[in-house]
Amino acid sequence: MTEDLRNIILGVIAAGLSASLGWVARTYLWRRKLRRKQSFFGLPENSESLLVVNRDAGGPDLAVKRHDVFALLELSALIKDCGASVQVVAHDAAQQGFGERTEFCVGGPTSNRRTALHLQSQLPGVRIDQDAEPPADRTAFHIGTEVYRMEKGVTEYVLLARLTADLGQSARPVFLFCGQRAITNQAASRYLARNHERLHRKHGRASFVLLLKVVNSQAYGPDVVELVADVTRTAKSPAPTESRRGAHRAG
Repeated sequence: MTEDLRNIILGVIAAGLSASLGWVARTYLWRRKLRRKQSFFGLPENSESLLVVNRDAGGPDLAVKRHDVFALLELSALIKDCGASVQVVAHDAAQQGFGERTEFCVGGPTSNRRTALHLQSQLPGVRIDQDAEPPADRTAFHIGTEVYRMEKGVTEYVLLARLTADLGQSARPVFLFCGQRAITNQAASRYLARNHERLHRKHGRASFVLLLKVVNSQAYGPDVVELVADVTRTAKSPAPTESRRGAHRAG
């Protein structure tokens, strides 16, 4: 065997080994990223999840607003990426226990009865007065002593929550997308899709409740979202008897 031929063979072997090691490394990183995603969403391979569909608050029970449909599509893509399956169920037909399957609950308490129950049992520090007067106050979020009122198309709020029950590692989380309008539900689902890795690094598998602000949706749709505050502690604490009637608007 000549020196040139030996060098060619060694070069081919080295290139093959380099390509194999690169493929192994990429596969390992991809699998680790997938496992972290599955852990955060509580969706191991071939597991089952639940999409709880709300209704149009001003229409018949089976009507779903366009932006809520978009939110459901965003969430369906996340579930598919984790290798899990999904069952779509109406808000007034979901009767599973807390932590049995990962649950994605879309819509505020006016359009989603399941959300109203979760707020009542898990987030006593959050109040949305659906019978308030004037009507503009019916979508306002009361979180502790703070009040967040909507200015339609300009400043709108949505709660994005990951809730877990104290049932051990096998318990599945419940994700809430509780917005003042349907477009804010879509904004929250998109925020979750884009930021789930950062949220996992910060919160792990623990519960969290984030207050998000959707800015100028009449111009930018659901794309411009700001994190107002992590309100986990306040939302999970009993509400005070007297709440300060402050209004928060975009500056």
